[in-house]
Amino acid sequence: MIRTYIADDEIWVVLGLQKQLEKTGLPIQIVGTANNGLTAKEEIGKLQPDIVFTDIRMPGENGLELLRDIGDLSEDSRVVIISGYEDFQYAREAIRNHAYEYLVKPINQEELLRVIHSIQREIHPEETEIQMQEEVKALRSERATDIDKVVEEIRDHFTENISLTSLAKKYGMSSANLSAQLKDKLQMTFSDYLTSLRIQNAKQLLKNPNVSVQTVAEESGYPDYFYFTKVFKKVEGISPSKYRKELEG
Repeated sequence: MIRTYIADDEIWVVLGLQKQLEKTGLPIQIVGTANNGLTAKEEIGKLQPDIVFTDIRMPGENGLELLRDIGDLSEDSRVVIISGYEDFQYAREAIRNHAYEYLVKPINQEELLRVIHSIQREIHPEETEIQMQEEVKALRSERATDIDKVVEEIRDHFTENISLTSLAKKYGMSSANLSAQLKDKLQMTFSDYLTSLRIQNAKQLLKNPNVSVQTVAEESGYPDYFYFTKVFKKVEGISPSKYRKELEG
C-alpha cells in the first residue's frame, strides 16, 4: 500500500486529486489531508507517508517551506509539489530542495500515473514487478481475445468487402500490428487467409452445376468475374470452369 498525504488550501483540489488517485487503480491509501502548512507539517511527522502532495501557496507554511522541513519530519517521504503557477522559479526552487516532482494544476492523469508508478518502483520494487507482470499477462490475454474475434469476423464476413485497414480501425489497432498478430495466429497473411476462405467457398459452390461461375464468383466475395478466375487459377492451378468439369468426370 502506498501511503499518501495531500496538503492544499483549496478543498476542491484535495477532493479532485483523491478521485484521480482512485482512478489509477493502484494500491493507494490517503492517510491524511490538510488545508494549511502547519497542520500538514504536524501530521506528516506523525503519519510518515510515502508520498506528500503539497501546494506551493498555503497559509501557515507554504509548500516550499514544508518541503524543506520534511527531510527532518519524514525522511522517506517523496514530496510532489502541485501548483497552478507555471513559473520556472518555483520549479527550480522545488528541485533545489529535493522535491520528487513538480506538477502543474490541473494535474494530467497520465503524468500523475507516471509519478506514482515511479515512486512505487522505489518503495515496493517486488510488488511493482509482480504488478507489471500481471498487467503484461492481462494485456496479452486481451490481445489474444481480440485476435480471436478478428479471425471469427473474417470467417463470418469473408464474402463481403472486408479489409485489414477496416478491421484494424474497428479493434483499435494499427494495420501493421494487426497484420503481425494475424500472421502469428494463422501462420499466413491476412490476404492469403481471406483468399483461402473465398476459394474454398467457391469450390463448394462449383459442385452445383446449376450455379453459374459468375454467381460462384460473386457469392465468394469476387464481384469481378475475371479477377476471380485469375485468383482461382493461381491457387488451384486450373480455371473454375475446368475445375467443375473435372468434378463432373
